[in-house]
Amino acid sequence: MRMGGRKALVMLDGKPLVAHVAGALRPLASNIAVVGDAEATKAIGAVELVDPPGFPAGPLSGVCAALEWAMREGADRVMVAPCDTPLLTADVVAQLDAALSSDARVACAETADGLQPLISMWRSELASWLRAELADGHPSVRDVLARAGLTRVRFSDADICLNVNTPEDLQHAEAIVRARR
Repeated sequence: MRMGGRKALVMLDGKPLVAHVAGALRPLASNIAVVGDAEATKAIGAVELVDPPGFPAGPLSGVCAALEWAMREGADRVMVAPCDTPLLTADVVAQLDAALSSDARVACAETADGLQPLISMWRSELASWLRAELADGHPSVRDVLARAGLTRVRFSDADICLNVNTPEDLQHAEAIVRARR
């Protein structure tokens, strides 16, 4: 059974899932934005973004909105992280940040479970390129990452990328959070 309702605001260890993700981002982020969820934005004091008008629904439209916002703000990179990955750590963010090079314009987490395309650091300069990619439809995230100049950053702990999609996932995340204390 999938989680119902507003996943970003589901409580884990006394705070919403989105607050856990924001906690991993804050050590390296001067600003945090949330795409498409005003309540989650308010819950963590972030900047609210919306998908570009006329774009296909899906995560890449949100990434495009974030890249365009970062360009306007003068930021050279954007960390992308789903609101339902509460076990993400600041160390993961730092390693993805460090992995960007002139050849690698996107650094993406990879675990034993495979590539984690939405736990990734993007160079902001990709904003117009991604807009053009999305103008013709809805390409797969993996295809876009491959064309963008992807580097993979391997993490041994697959739990850092755990998506809380079910009540069982939430119980699993709660057990991990307790064990980390």
